[in-house]
Amino acid sequence: MQPPVPNLEQIEGRNPVIEALRRGRRSVVQIFLDEGAQVDAKLAELMELAKDRGVRVERVERQFLKGRTKGRVHNGVIALAEAFPHYSVQGLIDLVFESKSDPLLVLADEVVYEQNLGAILRSAMGAGADGLIIPNRRGASLSPVVNRVSMGGAEEVPVVRAGILSAIKRIRKAGFRTVGADMGGVPFWEADLTGPVALILGGESKGLSEPIQKRCDVVVSVPLENQLESLNVSVTAGVLLFERIRQLR
Repeated sequence: MQPPVPNLEQIEGRNPVIEALRRGRRSVVQIFLDEGAQVDAKLAELMELAKDRGVRVERVERQFLKGRTKGRVHNGVIALAEAFPHYSVQGLIDLVFESKSDPLLVLADEVVYEQNLGAILRSAMGAGADGLIIPNRRGASLSPVVNRVSMGGAEEVPVVRAGILSAIKRIRKAGFRTVGADMGGVPFWEADLTGPVALILGGESKGLSEPIQKRCDVVVSVPLENQLESLNVSVTAGVLLFERIRQLR
């Protein structure tokens, strides 16, 4: 067995590896496959994609995969891939305006749970978002768990780590309408979500901070019934992202 290539990022699980191979935003250089795994339709697709892209697949003992995994669920497959392209906030802004007149960015401030960040990424991908900005030091990062939960979102949507307040300043200067999500806001259907929009989400426990709310052009809420106080942040993200699509269409 060849030693792993250093300075590469790890992708865990059949679906995340398949998405990385399909989308081609970064190069997959090596795949480790459980030697005892039965070749079903999913593995057959993975192996065919790897063959087409010239990626070496190495059969290994399951104990080897267990020792390497970081996200607890590898489904018999771990891949090593080049890191994603790195963008600054301004670089991301320049990139999205090259291809769209009405780009969409999502900012997630202090989202702690990896499953929530992954779900936000998945909804962002489905809604055609052009980038996700998360804080430099607080909250979840782009981990193997986030990648797995996002089901391709992490492979499609660029993720930038930056100071949220400074990011908002640059985004507003570039002409984005900043839309915050908080239970004290107006019903989301009353807000204009068309054009260049930056959707800003708060963390699970703190919500959207007052300094961030002051920098929003509008703060919207998802009205709830049955005395429910709030929605999961990833659910709120999904509601607002697809309301934008409804308005655009």
